[in-house]
Parts: sequence; structure tokens; C-alpha cells
Amino acid sequence: MQEIIRSSAPGLLDWSLTIALPLAFLVAGTVGFALERGVIRFLYGRPLETLLATWGVSLILQQSVRSIFGPTNREVSNPSWMSGSFELGELTLTWNRLYIVIFALAVFAVLLWAFNHTSLGLRMRAVTQNRRMAASMGIRTPWVDALTFALGSGIAGIAGVALSQIDNVSPNLGQSYIIDSFMVVVFGGVGNLWGTLVGAMSLGIVNKFLEPYAGAVLGKIFVLVFIILFIQKRPRGLFALKGRAIDA
Repeated sequence: MQEIIRSSAPGLLDWSLTIALPLAFLVAGTVGFALERGVIRFLYGRPLETLLATWGVSLILQQSVRSIFGPTNREVSNPSWMSGSFELGELTLTWNRLYIVIFALAVFAVLLWAFNHTSLGLRMRAVTQNRRMAASMGIRTPWVDALTFALGSGIAGIAGVALSQIDNVSPNLGQSYIIDSFMVVVFGGVGNLWGTLVGAMSLGIVNKFLEPYAGAVLGKIFVLVFIILFIQKRPRGLFALKGRAIDA
């Protein structure tokens, strides 16, 4: 989207992210909704089959992108207000990374508000904590599942837009973050936003401190070993979900 704007309407480059973010959310959310209705809902209760199915769909999507747009990397231009850097003591920080951090925190705040103050958010929490009780209270749990999956896919879409500002866009964009995402979810606790925030911040900071001494690969291995040892003591992560069905 940003490349189309740059070539056809270069004067709108500073507004490219404003245009790309809602479109990415809608397109990715629609794809996620269709995927849940067409594939995932038939595999609930079978995590291995679900993992294999989603992995297979990801391969299909990547190959589709290669066939349509080509396999080469595409450079995405930063808007003028995200270009450059500034000094913070002895550190040099780039504006694009700072804005991405602020954007991620804003998305976190919106999700936290939505989960606690909207009807859909309350239904999501109810289905997560006690699915049978939620269904007996009249909540249409299959549609909650679909909308939840669509919401997560939409957030992944806008995350891709954010990543385009610090990395080249290619069919494999985001693939290197899959393992980190799993580690954050396991460490923080499945289904808990605060666990995701704390897990991402703590593991990210620890990993960056380890990289200069141990290297990028060995640093990730140290973090992975720590998480394996950690889940032996706390299998549900730092912030475990609470509920009668879960505790049972």
C-alpha cells in the first residue's frame, strides 16, 4: 500500500500509514475470520492438527504472495515524521522504532479497554474462562471464537505494517518472530494481556543485553532454556487465567 501511494501519489506519503493500518486490519481480520470458519473450527480440541493446519495455510499464503508480487524484498519508505534519529545520553535511537513502541503500547491500551468495557470483550473473557457456562447463558460461543480469531489476525496485520518500517517487506516477513511470540505467550501466560506485555518487555530486554556477550543465536538459546526451566515450576506462566473450568 505504501509503495502504491509513493508511486501514484507521492504527496500522500506522510499519510501512508494512516491509510495502510485500517486496511491491513480489515484485510487480515477478514482472512482470519474465513480461516477460522473454514478450517480452525473443525480442529478445536486437537492442538497438533490445528498447528499443522495453520502452518500449511501459512505456506499457501506465502506462496500466493510470491506468485503475485514476486519473491524479492520490497523496501518501504518511512514517512518524514518517522525518519531520522535522536540522542539519549550515549544511546542513538531512531524515530521509527520509538513510534513503533508507542504504537504497540497504544494497541495494548485499546485492547485492554475493549476486553473490559465492551460486550464482545466480556463475551471473549467468559468463553475463555468457562465455555460451557458461557454457552448456557446464551453466548454464541462459535461466533465469539470466529471474532476472536479475526481480531487476532487483524492485530497481526497492523503489526506487519509496523514491521515494514524497520525491515524490508517480503513473503517471509514476521517469520523470524514466531519463536519469540511463542516464548512470550508461554512465559507471560496464555490469554492474559498483562502477561503478554510483561513477557515481551522482560524477554526482549534480557535478549538484547545477552546479544553483545553471547551473540544473537546463543542469547535466544539461553532465553529458551530459562523458559523451559520456568514452565516446570509455573506451567501456566506468570499470569495464569482464573476460572472454575480452568482450575478444574
